[in-house]
Amino acid sequence: MLLKKHIYKRVKTDNLFAYQINFIIKNMNTYPTPTCKNCLLCDKELKGRTDKKFCNDYCRNAYNNQLKSTSSNLVRTVNNCLGKNHRILESIFPEDEKIIKVRKEKLIELGYYFKYTTQVQKNRTGSLYYYCYEYGYLPVEQDWFVIFKKDP
Repeated sequence: MLLKKHIYKRVKTDNLFAYQINFIIKNMNTYPTPTCKNCLLCDKELKGRTDKKFCNDYCRNAYNNQLKSTSSNLVRTVNNCLGKNHRILESIFPEDEKIIKVRKEKLIELGYYFKYTTQVQKNRTGSLYYYCYEYGYLPVEQDWFVIFKKDP
């Protein structure tokens, strides 16, 4: 209360100063008060920067891993299978040859997943070519596949 009496005495003498003080008094309750933020993972109180979201690197990594694991589990599984298929085709394909013929049992033995391909292409005769990135295969005869590498 003493502050307001002192301010009003000063208001009468200086118009610019009066305007500034009146503005402060009117907006005294509208200024944001500092709030305590908590870590998004462990809910500990954060100290330091105002835009800080996590208390340490462990919490940041764990939080982001949780976000990614729930939303993209299927995508990760499919990408792992495609990567494994690519490594298998790359390992059995000699560099000096353009086309090889392989038995289906050999691919299954190596762990090839026929369910996952990156592209399926139909040629003029109606045969389906299956691709795993740059490697393709065509089922021929009963349990045989022709494997080839697509030119870049």
